[in-house]
Amino acid sequence: MASVSASIKKELYKVEITSPTGNVVIADEPTELGGGNKGFSPTELLASALAACTSATLRMYADRKGWQLDEVKIDVKLHRDNDINETHILTQLELIGNLDDQQRERLMQIAGKCPVNKILSNPIRIEGQLIK
Repeated sequence: MASVSASIKKELYKVEITSPTGNVVIADEPTELGGGNKGFSPTELLASALAACTSATLRMYADRKGWQLDEVKIDVKLHRDNDINETHILTQLELIGNLDDQQRERLMQIAGKCPVNKILSNPIRIEGQLIK
């Protein structure tokens, strides 16, 4: 199970997110929304999780197969349409290396199997609990 802690104090929209191992990420809103633009927006963090997971999954798969995948570049575009209550996520991948068409096609299939992709592609239940 993944777990993080987040804390916001008096500085508008600046959130410090901490992992159980002590890694820290700052989330913030852009200045046009009243934030200080000191970190990724929450939506950018969500898109980043998909990009990171997909990249790592492709790296692991190519390494296991012994394929010459030198670099993976991913652009993730996340658009929320509140009018129709729908989210559209587009991932654009660039696979750099000495790969044939079959290997590229297989890597595209594997990209859709990363754990974060599976999470986002299935029903999600979010529960909130007030501690104090």
